[in-house]
Amino acid sequence: MTSYILRRILLMIPTLFGIMLLTFSITQFVPGGPVERMIADLEGGSRGAEVAVARSVYQGNKGLDADRIEQIRQIYGFDKPPLQRFVAMVKNYLLFDFGDSYYHHSSVVDLVISKLPVSMSLGFWSFLIVYGICIPLGIKKAVRDGSRFDFITSTIILVGYAIPGFVLAILLIVLFGGGSFWNIFPLRGLVSDGWSEMSLLAQIVDYLWHMVLPISSMAVSSLAVMTMLTKNSFLEEIGKQYVITARAKGLSENKILYGHIFRNAIIPIITGFPGAFIMAFFTGSLLIETIFSLDGMGLLAYESILNRDYPVVLGTLYIFTILGLFARLLSDLSYVIVDPRITFDGGDN
Repeated sequence: MTSYILRRILLMIPTLFGIMLLTFSITQFVPGGPVERMIADLEGGSRGAEVAVARSVYQGNKGLDADRIEQIRQIYGFDKPPLQRFVAMVKNYLLFDFGDSYYHHSSVVDLVISKLPVSMSLGFWSFLIVYGICIPLGIKKAVRDGSRFDFITSTIILVGYAIPGFVLAILLIVLFGGGSFWNIFPLRGLVSDGWSEMSLLAQIVDYLWHMVLPISSMAVSSLAVMTMLTKNSFLEEIGKQYVITARAKGLSENKILYGHIFRNAIIPIITGFPGAFIMAFFTGSLLIETIFSLDGMGLLAYESILNRDYPVVLGTLYIFTILGLFARLLSDLSYVIVDPRITFDGGDN
């Protein structure tokens, strides 16, 4: 097991390097980079915050000559060859120094940290709801396969899966957010105004009340997928010979289900648990965040790509790639934890 873990960690290095190299190379050929945007803003008379950084190089009606453009390139570090910039970037990233955002004019690390509460709230509660509902529901559907309960729940699940998250969000707002029907749930932010002045219990209730609509919009599609995966996994095990043998020995259905079937059927579900748990805290949903006025990682990623904010794009990609690689490793190791019969080293545990 130890040698397998070491091999996987060593394999992460070229994988991470390759992803960063590919992304960095693409950014060099994408039109409308930070230099071009600065020049366009200066010549167009824009008064954006980023223009203030280079306003001293603008010559009014004279426009921008080659020397002035070169000064702008120096501001963003584009006066150096791409290879030199990539090597410098890798050295800084190894120390988790991601520089400053071109667009927000603040540290990339501070910017990400400021957005995490929203993404962590959405991801954590969606994760708990999906796994907390899909496993028992999927087991019950497998046990009662073909029954009226199975048919009704499958219909509801498939309808929920077919509705895009942002459409469901709009529908929930119309129904419960003060639209044409009931004004029950708040529509903006994680908490209400004056939240810091509330009692602890009131703060908790207010926070959870704000989470109802966005979490419902995000969780439905994942809930459908995980429920059907759980059901199919248990159905496959229920039909195997060892279950028939256990019944022939007179074991109760609960003993067969939770003492024999559960351990084998849960493997495909539980092995995705570590990766889903880790990534739930750092991913965001652009449409859900926009609809409910939540300033999280999804909106940050969209703005960064739209504004060619390369430090944020590359910095967050570096962080998420590392998290994704380790999440994949934890998912593989969970096979051994769930079923010790599985090994990666030919029996050398």
